Amino acid sequence: MIKCPGKYVVGDREVELDEDCFLADPSTWSEDVAIWIAENVEGLTLTEEHWRLIRYVRSYWEAHGECPHIKRLLRDLGITFEDLYRLFPSGPADGLCKIAGTSRPLSC
Repeated sequence: MIKCPGKYVVGDREVELDEDCFLADPSTWSEDVAIWIAENVEGLTLTEEHWRLIRYVRSYWEAHGECPHIKRLLRDLGITFEDLYRLFPSGPADGLCKIAGTSRPLSC
């Protein structure tokens, strides 16, 4: 696992993580960065099931400037709270939003 805050080279880009291991600049996000964060920060190997949620959150964030509320996420994707925590054990804010490269949710 890596230490936060810090600057790291991921593929062809430099990323900076804040003290909570969120991207300091969400525009540096890419799918390669998501894989790197998942493996090195969250200890996860991403599956298509993970990617479905990551892409939804990233798209929502790009459109609205914030992570979706959990109820909306569950409703829109037709998943359960248990599914969400099975996929992202550290939770939707600390795991899912972090991997999706968004800023820290305001409700956290």
